[in-house]
Amino acid sequence: MTKDLLARHRSVLPDWLALYYEDPLEITHGEGRHVWDAEGNRYLDFFGGILTTMTAHALPEITKAVSDQAGRILHSSTLYLNRPMVELAERVAHLSGIPDARVFFTTSGTEANDTALLLATAYRHSNTILAMRNSYHGRSFSAVGITGNRGWSPTSLSPLQTLYVHGGVRTRGPYAALDDDAFIAACVADLKDLLGHTRPPAALIAEPIQGVGGFTSPPDGLYAAFREVLAERGILWIADEVQTGWGRTGEHFWGWQAHARSGPPDLVTFAKGIGNGSSIGGVIARAEIMNCLDSNSISTFGGTQITMAAGLANLTYLLEHDLQGNARRVGGLLIERLRAVAAQVPAVREVRGRGLMIGIELTRPGTDQADPEAASTVLEAARAGGLLIGKGGGHDTSALRIAPPLSLTVAEAEEGAAVLEDALRSLG
Repeated sequence: MTKDLLARHRSVLPDWLALYYEDPLEITHGEGRHVWDAEGNRYLDFFGGILTTMTAHALPEITKAVSDQAGRILHSSTLYLNRPMVELAERVAHLSGIPDARVFFTTSGTEANDTALLLATAYRHSNTILAMRNSYHGRSFSAVGITGNRGWSPTSLSPLQTLYVHGGVRTRGPYAALDDDAFIAACVADLKDLLGHTRPPAALIAEPIQGVGGFTSPPDGLYAAFREVLAERGILWIADEVQTGWGRTGEHFWGWQAHARSGPPDLVTFAKGIGNGSSIGGVIARAEIMNCLDSNSISTFGGTQITMAAGLANLTYLLEHDLQGNARRVGGLLIERLRAVAAQVPAVREVRGRGLMIGIELTRPGTDQADPEAASTVLEAARAGGLLIGKGGGHDTSALRIAPPLSLTVAEAEEGAAVLEDALRSLG
């Protein structure tokens, strides 16, 4: 059945639509932290539909909320008052840390970043954007135009002028040998120099932890130092929290809070985990920025009732069960366990991350060269052992991405770590 579905997939869908595994699998159902494929095989899910199944598969509280809402009304658009949308916006605005916050809902992280770029460029009357090297912000025309990761950038054409800044990757690049304070100082000096060579940009957009780029991040405080430079010039800071938001990093509810010395961002984009699989994205911004548009706009599907019901139930469960704290505790144990394994595997260059957002960078043993073949080998071996993980990386890097649902138990973390240990040791 799976081979037939694969043939049908290839005959009707784009060639560039990537599939994991030499023999792709069809996931048919899930429960908790596990999923099953069409052949009945059970897997521990350490990737959660690309960090989207944040709480758990088939969580009763969410399925009931969705079912109840579906029995009333699925959708009406933003042209009508929408109680679930208002309620979720109120909660998100309160949690954002942004004063006088307004929230606009979209259907994806890509669309959220598009909206943030529209707001920033309109507010600042500039189409110049600062972005981080190794970044990823989505697959739309404008989002691809600011993405600093060649593997996910199919065109150089863009409606924006994009300038790339150092700092998103701590252990590679020209400043890697510096200590944290000197690293930050060098990146700030580079930013100031860059700003001296261009017309005033609209904004800097940055992921607190780069997702597709392999879960890389700068030292704490880098974006706070950047913000001081930006604020002096009126340049906005957009925090792309599509992968880092809602407590995944354990230490903070938002990734930007590791860089909070200079205050919150001007705009925050979010998606993925808030819907736990439902299509929710959005932008949070100060009212003066959100309200700067001088023409009409609506969203047909952003904030639709059924996704808002899912988001409300998911957020309530996450907060009431302290899943951020669980990510900190269980994620900390998992990182230490993986670092102990990595110390005995020459192909592992680094185990990094926070909470339940963990990257394992692989290189050819004895070198600093990326080894994407090794990443694929481990991905396959992990699947054979009953574990689903992801992979990523940017310029000359290859990394495994580990991001289970935030309700992961200690026993499940140990089970997954054991499978990963065997898969990594298979590299020889």
